[in-house]
Amino acid sequence: MLSAASANLTSVAGISRCLKLLFLRRIFAMAAALSRALKLPGKKGSELGEYDPLTQADSEDDSEEDDLVLNYPRNGLGRSNNMGLGTSDSRSNRGSRFTQQEDVDEDEEEVDEWRERHRGKSRPETEDEKCRQYWSQREMGRDATSEDGEGMRSTGGGGIGSECDPYGKKNRVKNAVRTAAFLVPLCLAMIVVLLCAFILPCQQLEDRRPQWEREQGGDAGGVTSLPLALWDVDNDGIEDILIGVTQLSNESQVPSSQAISKEYSVVALSATSGSVLWRRPLREPVISVQCGLQTGAASSAAAHPAEGAHWGQQSLSLQSGPVCLLVGSSHLTAVNGTSGTKLWSATPGAIESPVVLLPDVDGDSVPDLLIVTLPENNEADLCLVLLSALNGTHIGRPVNFNLTGQGKLIGPLLHETRMGAYYVLFGLGTVEAVSLRDIYTKASDVRVIDPKIKVKDPLWEKLRKTNSSSLIHISSGTEEVIFLLPLVAGLCNNHNNLDVMSNMNSSQSDWMVICDKSRLSVLKEKDTRTAWTFNSSAIHSRPTPGQFNGDGIPDVLIQLSAAGVRKVQIIDGGNGHSLWEAEFVCPRLVLEGSSVMTTSGQSVFLFWAGDPLKPQKNITKQASSALAPTDPVVRKLFMLHPNYPIILLELASTTDTILTAAVSYEEQWKDAAYITVFSRPTSGLGPGTRMVKSLSLKAAVAGALIVRLGEESQAGAPVRLRAFEIKKFFKQLSFKHQ
Repeated sequence: MLSAASANLTSVAGISRCLKLLFLRRIFAMAAALSRALKLPGKKGSELGEYDPLTQADSEDDSEEDDLVLNYPRNGLGRSNNMGLGTSDSRSNRGSRFTQQEDVDEDEEEVDEWRERHRGKSRPETEDEKCRQYWSQREMGRDATSEDGEGMRSTGGGGIGSECDPYGKKNRVKNAVRTAAFLVPLCLAMIVVLLCAFILPCQQLEDRRPQWEREQGGDAGGVTSLPLALWDVDNDGIEDILIGVTQLSNESQVPSSQAISKEYSVVALSATSGSVLWRRPLREPVISVQCGLQTGAASSAAAHPAEGAHWGQQSLSLQSGPVCLLVGSSHLTAVNGTSGTKLWSATPGAIESPVVLLPDVDGDSVPDLLIVTLPENNEADLCLVLLSALNGTHIGRPVNFNLTGQGKLIGPLLHETRMGAYYVLFGLGTVEAVSLRDIYTKASDVRVIDPKIKVKDPLWEKLRKTNSSSLIHISSGTEEVIFLLPLVAGLCNNHNNLDVMSNMNSSQSDWMVICDKSRLSVLKEKDTRTAWTFNSSAIHSRPTPGQFNGDGIPDVLIQLSAAGVRKVQIIDGGNGHSLWEAEFVCPRLVLEGSSVMTTSGQSVFLFWAGDPLKPQKNITKQASSALAPTDPVVRKLFMLHPNYPIILLELASTTDTILTAAVSYEEQWKDAAYITVFSRPTSGLGPGTRMVKSLSLKAAVAGALIVRLGEESQAGAPVRLRAFEIKKFFKQLSFKHQ
């Protein structure tokens, strides 16, 4: 009986121990799951009773007996909390250590028996046990360490823990995917950038120079104005320079040579560096150079234009480049603007004017040309000749006109009325108009003509003096007309190009008429009546339109010279009132000014003059004392902006004689270049040297001198501006094509 009772007690004790172990293991597993959920990795503490999963290594031994060795914390049981009783504590600890070892041996035997009875469990349950054992070992590893520093440690680094850690595996895969998603596009972008850098050609913008000078032969023809045109012939987005050159041949430079022979040519210069793009020799001097003519077969839509459709809106298929016309004294030559190759040549007679672009009058879907010549055998005063722009052939015969006036040749200009009727303005000292329909009818005897030139304007037809006369008198008064030009901002004499946009702007605008060099008038295009008249002293150069007061109507800059004084005025284009004026020492130079449109809608005005004169009574005495007889004449280029009317910027100064000037736009840099052709005297007895110079306006503004025309500190005047504020404003200017 006693033995049976003891056996039952032993079995009950073993079962209780197993249940206790399972209960503790479940608690430790829950603690481990909670620690993972709270993301508490690493060492949490070194005091007794705190677990540290990183201090325990995984065991490489597959025996499960060591996995069940538990040494849960006792929170200081068997130890004394008094630090002074070290000896007694160590003795009691040794005794308790033996007791604990005996309990562990008994527990191991009981666990072995329990495992023998449960060997039939499935593989998932076994794996789950391994995971629970792994986390139990890591949680109890801290408590299993003895007081003297010796403890149980597992030697495996990647055992059970690495097999049953799904969160770590997912994180590693996710990190790898993220790294690949970042590095692959980065590598592809670097490859594309390198390919673009080494394969694709870049524009050589570094060749652009703020200023350059090029010599273009000697002064073989004396100090005269040279024909100058601006057009982009090398397709770099910047207007290049085309200039007529006359120079002595090599045989003429020999002292023994009796006859003086000259060579004539047209040279195309790059606007960025001044290098020669092409040169075209000619047999005679050049009167004018005009570019922008577009020829070729028209599209089907333009082959049959609607009634009254504008000729400039036709769609043309271009050739390999724009066509430039070189107008000589008796020959008209068309060349390819890109290469200078000759396309065709015509001999209309003694040429007296530049070429005018017309709408298509002969039905070949290409714009045609008109030019003024002198008639043969003095049959008439002037002849109007129609030419085909496609091959230069004559369209019919020349049309003769007898004019009543005498004087300077005016025009020709093409004008389109509001009703779509085309008239040609020309004359000798007067302004006359003739319908394009009448010119074509008399030249070809064709009554059925294209609808776009068939229209006549009733308001203009009422201006005829007689029904038998085909001429319409435009200018009023008996004074001789000196200048006639469209009232279009930025349209200078060097911009007589043949592109559609320039001709459309000039053919639909009002006109400025200067009579007897002392009266400036503006004529309305709708009825040819005078809008206003401004009387002044002698106007020695063509006026310059530009935007000064911002009312949308182009204003006019004029230059007056008398008694050694140069007076510069800006006249309101709307009513003829003076908006700005200043007086300078006369530079002994006849050259028109220029205007450059800015992105703000206002224009800056450029003109040549001497030193400014102070506002005193005896201005003539100042002008005579400013220049000594032996001193060279200094000519200065000034810039005026409407926002600072009492401030001028002196961009450049020279003693050379300026012959021609123009403004070239540079869209890439929002800049403009001021092109001048001048004569520089030489030390020898021979002729001077012709030079071409390009000056960037932005670069010139950076180094310009500030000239004050008045004192801002006077009563009613604005506060005196400092120099850096003025320079900052002008440096921020951006220019645009008009």
